[in-house]
Amino acid sequence: MTTRAQRASQSFTSHRNALTALLMEIPEESAAHTPWEGAMNFMALSDHLDASAKGILAALKGEAPSREIVPSQSLQEARMRLQDSGAQVAKALNGLSDEEFEREIPAFGGRMMPLGQFAEVLTMHEAHHKGQAWVMARQVGVKPPFFMQMG
Repeated sequence: MTTRAQRASQSFTSHRNALTALLMEIPEESAAHTPWEGAMNFMALSDHLDASAKGILAALKGEAPSREIVPSQSLQEARMRLQDSGAQVAKALNGLSDEEFEREIPAFGGRMMPLGQFAEVLTMHEAHHKGQAWVMARQVGVKPPFFMQMG
């Protein structure tokens, strides 16, 4: 039987792995592509999602998530950071008991939220921005992979 922790980890990972697979196909010269004025480019989008993942890791420790985003210097750096933070989140979620998903943790904006809800919000946020990356990839001539990586 799959635990709540395993389901949360698998859900997040299925989106994160698909995104990192897509980013491996984006040429470095397209890293700064933005689909509209004021939009995030591939690197900024990756850095934003990396920071969000680090936010849940901080919250798991009882710390308020940081809003600071450290910009990557290259698309390759952004890819590696995204892979690393994704693996850390998956490992952290997998290590939780079902009861811990009810524990209140500090969420963005200073409010408290059950860990399970925060994990769902993180996954929805990931999927939202991943959709943007899919559109952006097509704009630079890259055909995206399937939208999730299962297993």
